[in-house]
Amino acid sequence: MTSDAIVATVHRAWAADLEPGTLYELLRLRLEVFVVEQACPYLELDGRDLEDRARHYWLGGDGRPEPVLGTLRLLKEPDGEHRIGRLCTARSVRGHGLGRRLMEAVLAEVGDRACVLDGQEHLAEFYRGFGFEPTGATYDWDGVAHLPMRRPAR
Repeated sequence: MTSDAIVATVHRAWAADLEPGTLYELLRLRLEVFVVEQACPYLELDGRDLEDRARHYWLGGDGRPEPVLGTLRLLKEPDGEHRIGRLCTARSVRGHGLGRRLMEAVLAEVGDRACVLDGQEHLAEFYRGFGFEPTGATYDWDGVAHLPMRRPAR
């Protein structure tokens, strides 16, 4: 992490409460990172972003004038378990702890309840720092190695 602090506000909203422009900026950043930057053409829009129990977190504004610098999504599975996904930050601001800030915010909401995620394998140590442990073998998700992980209830 560099010593230059990035000033950005953490926001969160239920899917139904997102302004269309904000949702567009969140999805644009995810496509920029996961599809374009990682050269991984896959169906990033999986139909879960607008679920009633989907909560979106992001750093920055609504893109006017403050850009979205990072985002993640919190889902509640049918069995009641929380699932974190789609964590990404803009390339221009990586290394400033923004991903950590997003994880801290979402885990504050999850609280002591169990939580799962499927993280890119090279980020396993990052997620371990939040109490997640692997629950299975590494697998290929459209050309990117992922690892299923779980943080147990506390």
